[in-house]
Amino acid sequence: MALQVTIRDGESQESLLKRFQRTVQVDGILREAKAHRHFISRGDAARQKARASARRRRRLQR
Repeated sequence: MALQVTIRDGESQESLLKRFQRTVQVDGILREAKAHRHFISRGDAARQKARASARRRRRLQR
C-alpha cells in the first residue's frame, strides 16, 4: 500500500506536510503500525476486545 501526496500548484511545503499528515491520520497507518509492534496471542486479543466492549457499553449506559 503506497501513500502518495503530490504538491499542488502554488502550494507551500508546510501545507503539503499538513495534508500528508492528515492523510496518514485518516488512513490509520500509525495506529495499525503501533498495534502490530508486539505479538498478541489470540486469547489476549479476545480479552482486550472484551474489555473494550465492556468499556463502550458502560459509557453508553450513562
